[in-house]
Amino acid sequence: MNRVVRFTELGGPEVLTVVEEPVPQPGPGEVVVAVEAIGLNRAESMFRRVEYIEPTRLPAGLGYEAAGTVAAVGPGAGRWSVGDPVSVVPAFSMNDHTVYGDHALVPARALVPRPVDAVTGAATWMPFLVAYAGLLEPGARRPAVLQPGDHVLVTAASSSVGLAAIATANRIGAVPIATSRSRAKAQALLDAGAAHVVATGEEDLVDRCREITGGRGLDVVFDAVAGPAVETMADAVRPDGTIVIHGRLSGEPTVFPTATLPDLVVRSFTLFAMTRDAERLRRAAAFVVAGMRGGDFAPQVDRVFDGLDQVVAAHEHLESGSQVGKIVLRP
Repeated sequence: MNRVVRFTELGGPEVLTVVEEPVPQPGPGEVVVAVEAIGLNRAESMFRRVEYIEPTRLPAGLGYEAAGTVAAVGPGAGRWSVGDPVSVVPAFSMNDHTVYGDHALVPARALVPRPVDAVTGAATWMPFLVAYAGLLEPGARRPAVLQPGDHVLVTAASSSVGLAAIATANRIGAVPIATSRSRAKAQALLDAGAAHVVATGEEDLVDRCREITGGRGLDVVFDAVAGPAVETMADAVRPDGTIVIHGRLSGEPTVFPTATLPDLVVRSFTLFAMTRDAERLRRAAAFVVAGMRGGDFAPQVDRVFDGLDQVVAAHEHLESGSQVGKIVLRP
């Protein structure tokens, strides 16, 4: 039997339970992964509370990101063989596939090779793929958003994506400026590579960013929060600068900052447009692996919880906002 996390009602971490189900069998284009580690993401908390970008179909499971080995291969699964060490990347809907369990049935296209240990393999891909997609992947009609020498403001900087964005900026020679509500996490963010930290609850964001940039203003904002704060951040951006919104942690409506028209670009994206495209994912994975091999990309793991029975505690920690980096659950 396969132990797996499910929930039958929407709500807080307490709705999560561990149940036993038959071990899944792969269909065409699918594989079964024997899971060794699961990377937790804020998207899963939002999915559980029906605050995510798609509605939740009950009964439901959770999970985009895991690491383990291939346990079974369906027809047409391409390059994968039983025993291959792999990581699962977010390339599917949680209404169709999930990874919180001893075994996970996922599309073969959602796998990448895993040259690292399982915990690292479960903590790497969502953060660094989001940073690459939002900051560096060129579009059909635009260059990469972030360039060497640019000042980039990273909100929710102590999250796994925020830390990945800091590392990505440093890798290309940009200047990462981290935000935090207070100075409590400032040293951890500086240790993680932030050139500057702005404590938004204690100092004026616009004034501080103008000071850091010598009055020029920010080139890029990489924002996980959205909501009303976007208008404030727009005041700190230079003419023709860019705000990239990759999350909506505020849960509030985001008003386009019309006072800055026409000198501001605001864009949003979801990771799936890239991860569901084989060629785009190949290029992104090559960038992330190169950063890992060069020593620039090492995901920071805040805490590892052992056992699926710890899933409620792990999600409580996820929602506490106290973590710096990735939370990992080992089945």
